[in-house]
Amino acid sequence: MQAKLETRPSVRRCAVTGALGLALLGAGLPAAANGATTATTATTATTATTATTRDTGSGLSRFYDQRVEWTACEGTDMPRDLQCGKVTVPLDYARPRGGTLDVALARYRATGDSRGSVLLNFGGPGGSGINELAVGGKEFMHLTNGYDVVTFDPRGVGRSSPVSCGPATLKIMEATDGDGGMTDPEGVLERLRDAAAECAKYSGPVLPHIGTVDAARDMDVMRRALGDDRLNYLGFSYGTRLGAVYAARFPDKVGRMVLDGVDTLTEPLAEQGLAGARGQQTALENFLDWCVEDVACPFGQDARDARDQVERLVTSLDSDPVPSAFGEPFTGQDMVGAIGQALYSRELWPSLERALAQLLEDGDTRGLEGFSSGGVTFPVRAPARTPVRGDRTAGLTDEEDVPMDNLPAALMAINCADDPDRPTAAQVTASLDRLRARYEDVSPVFGRYRLTQVLMCYGRPKGTDYIRDDVKDLDTARMLLVGTRGDPATPYRWTTETAHRLGPSAVVLDNRGEGHTGYASSKCVHRKVDDFLLYGSLPPDGSSCGPESTGDGSD
Repeated sequence: MQAKLETRPSVRRCAVTGALGLALLGAGLPAAANGATTATTATTATTATTATTRDTGSGLSRFYDQRVEWTACEGTDMPRDLQCGKVTVPLDYARPRGGTLDVALARYRATGDSRGSVLLNFGGPGGSGINELAVGGKEFMHLTNGYDVVTFDPRGVGRSSPVSCGPATLKIMEATDGDGGMTDPEGVLERLRDAAAECAKYSGPVLPHIGTVDAARDMDVMRRALGDDRLNYLGFSYGTRLGAVYAARFPDKVGRMVLDGVDTLTEPLAEQGLAGARGQQTALENFLDWCVEDVACPFGQDARDARDQVERLVTSLDSDPVPSAFGEPFTGQDMVGAIGQALYSRELWPSLERALAQLLEDGDTRGLEGFSSGGVTFPVRAPARTPVRGDRTAGLTDEEDVPMDNLPAALMAINCADDPDRPTAAQVTASLDRLRARYEDVSPVFGRYRLTQVLMCYGRPKGTDYIRDDVKDLDTARMLLVGTRGDPATPYRWTTETAHRLGPSAVVLDNRGEGHTGYASSKCVHRKVDDFLLYGSLPPDGSSCGPESTGDGSD
């Protein structure tokens, strides 16, 4: 998969994977029995020094002394030249002599003299970095001219002690699908609280220690295990949040760092959902402007009328769904979710046009379902894994034992671990009508779909306040932040706001194109990012890359 990187939900009609922030569309239950643990992790991150030397002197030296042992990757369709390894990290950094877990790594080796490694995170949260690199590695082969190109499955994801909600995944979808959250919020919140307890049961000991603060600390262990004095890093979407947290936690260890599709560090989930709805509405209008220039556009040749037709189609399908390829009802919200995925990349616009034509002309939903789920409905099953306790280590999970709901389960767990807001049931209920009006105002099409995002963390422990309060005013090496004007998931203003927050070390590259992130869709962005990572050549702050259709467009 390319680095744009729309991560498609592994369970059809999974509203939880639509939570922006959240870098699936932007782009975050909970150990109900251990609700204080996440707050403890946040306190540790806030008060501990950023110096690695002090970390290694507090019971962490055994983790910083390890080296990665690389072997050929095992698994379905793994490239022959992709190598796999692991590092062992503390389950709880506040108690490094306790349980541990293994984090899975993969790399393409440098083709010539290597100056070290560049670490990739493809976003999500919840997607397997190893699977992404195995499928989309060709996008990064130029970087092997100077680096080993390395990625990983963050804790709780893929082969690294994956979390799961078991049968509760379907319960969460049912609770938040349609208008249930609006017409019976008290009932939905109670079901979400019960689901949080099931997620804790199926996820095991890693769940209270999941989140970006712990993942950033894992990355510093990786840096040392890879033999690098400083971390060179390329992060997309959610990966920009992870990179920013690393830079705040380890400012003296930042090497050449690129953040593409910059996530917010400050906005609460409700505001992130609004930004996502607004961004997707703009992307939809841009798509329709393009569509009506084609005689094959199923909505005709008038852009304003095409927008009205889409809104009427959503309403009609919600009232009277058509049968899907799986025999289930295909609703307007199903269509909205599929369109949202297709809008990640301009390259998908022709396919979206054909899929919408199939629906309108033949009632055929298969094209749209391909965007929302890859055409597959997965069962949900719990992982088989050895629990962590005492000084025991949770080894890597076998590929076939990764739970099918790991992506949505990890997405919720990480985003909620990163968010400190936990409104009460009364506060949620009192605010829904006002929020609904705001969401539908910014997007008649995506507003309702996004609104359920505000419910996702209910019943889960309070998340860390470290990201919102402390990731700012950094004294690091200069970092490159790429923002795309037509990004439906991470609006361009987040790039400039985050750059201002991070301080003078942040350099902004303005990509005046469409789609989520710029590295894989813009040759200009691709070249400028590679020039910085390989040669240290930074573009001037505020420079730009023009739309691909107009040529290179850099100035």
